[in-house]
Amino acid sequence: MDSQELQKLKNKYDIIGNDASLNRALETAVKFAPTDLTVLITGESGVGKENVSRIIHQYSPRRNGKFFVVNCGAIPEGTINSELFGHVKGAFTGATETRAGYFEEADGGTLFLDEVAELPLPSQALLLRVLQSGEYMKVGSTKVEHTDVRVVAATNVDLSYAVSHGKFRKDLFYRLDAARVRMPSLRDRKDDIYLLFRKFTSDFSEKFGMCKISLTHDAIEMLRSYRWPGNIRQLQNVTRAVTALESQKLTPSSERIEIDALTLSQYMPREDGETLPVVADAEGAPSGDRMNASEKQAIYKALVELNKKLTALEAEVVRLKGEYTYVAKPLPPVREDGMEAEWQDSEVRETESGPLSVKMAEEELIRRALDKYQGNRNKAAKELGMSERSLYRKLPEEYKKKKKNS
Repeated sequence: MDSQELQKLKNKYDIIGNDASLNRALETAVKFAPTDLTVLITGESGVGKENVSRIIHQYSPRRNGKFFVVNCGAIPEGTINSELFGHVKGAFTGATETRAGYFEEADGGTLFLDEVAELPLPSQALLLRVLQSGEYMKVGSTKVEHTDVRVVAATNVDLSYAVSHGKFRKDLFYRLDAARVRMPSLRDRKDDIYLLFRKFTSDFSEKFGMCKISLTHDAIEMLRSYRWPGNIRQLQNVTRAVTALESQKLTPSSERIEIDALTLSQYMPREDGETLPVVADAEGAPSGDRMNASEKQAIYKALVELNKKLTALEAEVVRLKGEYTYVAKPLPPVREDGMEAEWQDSEVRETESGPLSVKMAEEELIRRALDKYQGNRNKAAKELGMSERSLYRKLPEEYKKKKKNS
């Protein structure tokens, strides 16, 4: 497949990106398509596995047949066999009539089994049989049925790990794993992230008559550096939130609005909770405390000042590099109260020629922050760019003594 054919394929299925691993996955899918092999698509949630299954169907001889998508993780365990293979009247309570399952409905076409690792083990055995011989039986029936269905399966689970833990049948794994297409995660396609952002903001703004959003260089780097555990779906949601709340109605004199990293940071998911800040109040602002211009400026100045201090500290460390002695020491034992022991595998020792240490400089920054906020550790930790727990671990001795005395 040459570059022009590949680009036509991307345009047809609305796939954005030029990453080599993405191109390789699409080319592999197209090569598997004309065969009748069962294909396994692997990759994290939100990377676009369903798009690949549609490509395989459309480039196969079954393109004129039916195409069904079945989310195996969304169907209750008690009804999954009925959904896949159908049931006869009276098979169970509520079975008032005979019903065809997906394997019967998709005869001559393609069946996409998403989240195939979520299938219960008994259903996995039935799936293996239909993959090997095309035979199955409706729930409550003893009559063997036949179907001619091409199966494309997908999972975000490591199936070999699931097999080793008895969660997935080994024989079914080998049957599925013969033809695999691996979809890369978004964090492995860093050059594609801003391309996708531009696509999503363009689509959203055109739909609602708003200005498109563009990013400054530092904002682009912030977007690229985030790990995006929810992949393309998560980036799309963040982009829509940014466009909805930072853009304005389209006018002849304004078609695009540029935002910087400080503004974008308000919408970036937190690394700890991985939640999306997309909820807005009645005024159109994000729920919670949305910062005004003066607050943004104050935070920006504080960040600049902290950056200067860290730069100066780094320069001092480099200058005195030869005057430090690093002495490894073992981890301290876990405390009896069950609290996590402080993690410190090395420390900086003072020498006669250099009384200043990195630890002393860090403690001095902590003192200044605590003094500035009258001992409020939460505010001090935020200014220093660390968690309150980390700040507590690094507290100078006199502050620890104050806490004990109080």
